[in-house]
Amino acid sequence: MDLSFSATEIAFADEARTWLEEHLVGDFADLRGRGGMGRDDIAPEVLIAWERELASGGWLGLDYPREMGGRGASLFEQVVFHQAYAEARAPGRLPNIGLTLLGPTLLAFGSIEQQHRFVPGIIAGEEFWCQGYSEPDAGSDLANVSTNARLDGERWLVSGQKVWTSLAQFAQWAFVVVRTDPDSERHRGLSYLLVPMDQPGIEIRPIVQITGGSEFNEVFFDEAETDADLVVGGEGRGWQVAMATLGFERGASTLGQQAGFRQELEALVALATETGVIDDPVLRQDLMRARSELEIMRWNNLRMLSVLGAGGAPGPEMSIGKLFWATWHRRLGEIGMRIRGAGGMVGGAAGDAATVSPDDPLGLGYELDGLQRTFLYSRAHTIYAGTNQVQRNVIGERVLDLPREQR
Repeated sequence: MDLSFSATEIAFADEARTWLEEHLVGDFADLRGRGGMGRDDIAPEVLIAWERELASGGWLGLDYPREMGGRGASLFEQVVFHQAYAEARAPGRLPNIGLTLLGPTLLAFGSIEQQHRFVPGIIAGEEFWCQGYSEPDAGSDLANVSTNARLDGERWLVSGQKVWTSLAQFAQWAFVVVRTDPDSERHRGLSYLLVPMDQPGIEIRPIVQITGGSEFNEVFFDEAETDADLVVGGEGRGWQVAMATLGFERGASTLGQQAGFRQELEALVALATETGVIDDPVLRQDLMRARSELEIMRWNNLRMLSVLGAGGAPGPEMSIGKLFWATWHRRLGEIGMRIRGAGGMVGGAAGDAATVSPDDPLGLGYELDGLQRTFLYSRAHTIYAGTNQVQRNVIGERVLDLPREQR
């Protein structure tokens, strides 16, 4: 992959940096370096407002075609933006699932009518989406979905339960994998429906996490309605569409994510130096290992992006990156606690201005700081978006062509 930037790409980077500097002001001025995975120091409503601010500058629809209201940016320009965003210490963004997952899925599998109905609202930051995949008995084993939908005239009626649904309480729509053939099993008979969230047939129950926030939810469907034409890719093709959606999760933003990880590692090295624990040879070796693996992560991301840049589609090899970064960041959280020492096991007093969170949702009487939240939340990295075990199976069976696991 040619890593040199053209004059156009350099100008694009300058435009991104200038825009961020001009708009991280006013109500958004104190968001720098805050937010991100597992951190609840910025209210979701504020992050939604920031998404709309990004939309006003045309930064949400970078990779979307111009005829849909996007910028039609090249893959390199997308990478440049995500890196500039991380370098500006712009706020960690909420999972904009409509933008990163549903939109590309609609462009690949949706009808023209579906694309024109939903993509402009996603790019404008006007409609937010959640993902209805996991169920109590269908987590990593998505083929075990039991939530069902039956066609009743000009509408689908959806019944069942989904769980671990990110930000469902703020979403206007959900894309939901359901079983539309009651006699089917496993991967067959599934369909991919678009379902409005604001209706009597849907109940949302937030799940309080170990970090104190409620990013995840349970969602219950009791004959929730959606139009008959809001099935993506055709009835019975839900498995193929759902797997393609997961592939879109690992694209141009990966290098921006890696830049953010580098900032976290550098902050840990600075803390270890300040406290003197950098003199511990074992800890110093682990920090060096983390730095080396960060470079491995970068080169693997570039390798994956070179496939996309050549016009290829996301494939099973994308699981390599997910497995690697999830394990790396979990281990980084552990290193952070070792640097903190015994003090890392003690939370701040609830309401203390020096702590990260402004409240104490669990009523425990203490709050967590950024390092503590990273340590706790990073435990989930190896579970969500495909567990480490599933990623290893995908890599073994579909990338290395090894024999399938005995079931």
